[in-house]
Amino acid sequence: MLEQHFDVEVVQAHTLQDTLEKLRQEQFDLVLINRKLDIDYSDGTRILEAIKADPQISSVPVMLITNYPEHQQRAIELGALPGFGKLALSAPETIERLSAVLSA
Repeated sequence: MLEQHFDVEVVQAHTLQDTLEKLRQEQFDLVLINRKLDIDYSDGTRILEAIKADPQISSVPVMLITNYPEHQQRAIELGALPGFGKLALSAPETIERLSAVLSA
């Protein structure tokens, strides 16, 4: 979906440690985190917390992908930008939110 709308390269990370290592080694314009990680179904907000607690990478914009408003609100409280749900991947509002970060 991202490649269809933006000139971006998508890099995947599958664990907390993998994510933090990649963020420390390379500069990213945006981090998208699933609320529940595919690899072990752990809570994606733990990754968000770790990113925001690390001064080296805390300024990287982060969005949480979840359909649950209460989880979106928690992510915003932790320092994330307003994210979107999996059901709204192609919605104009989602494209606008992503565009605000990726087209800057």
